[in-house]
Amino acid sequence: MISQRSRHCTVELQALPSRIGQVRRIVSAQLRYWHLDALIDRASLGVTELLTNVHRHAEPDKTCTVEIELLLDRLTVSVHDHDPRLPAVCEAEPGSTCGRGLAMVAELSESWGVRPDGEEGKVVWFELSACVPVVSMADLASTDTKDLSARGSVPGHLVERTVVRSAAVPG
Repeated sequence: MISQRSRHCTVELQALPSRIGQVRRIVSAQLRYWHLDALIDRASLGVTELLTNVHRHAEPDKTCTVEIELLLDRLTVSVHDHDPRLPAVCEAEPGSTCGRGLAMVAELSESWGVRPDGEEGKVVWFELSACVPVVSMADLASTDTKDLSARGSVPGHLVERTVVRSAAVPG
């Protein structure tokens, strides 16, 4: 009997710098298992930013839960913590090395948000499309990437960040 692979993964942790790297590796491994290699960089960066925010800002403790879930063509990554204060996107100064976390999450994802989680906590989440367009090296060699964006082959906001690999896409 063949059963469908799990499309849900949960990790509980203390958002400490050493643990953030471990969770990033767990997320990467899970996405490889689900054959979603094209989402690894963005999902790993997003979860790193959310966990860093828990480490820097959450009170009374740094305990949190990371959840990744694949439903149809949407990958949702969420971080639940015990601090009821809702975060806000701040305008960071050019060249600033902090204060850009949620702005980066907003930029790399199709959608994101924050919601209260009971009376003592919140959930910050982002979504990525699991329908990643396949762009071959030949397409890039013969076509301007702005043209690919105009044709809908690559979403416009990803043109500058699209990583093209010439590997076969798992079926």
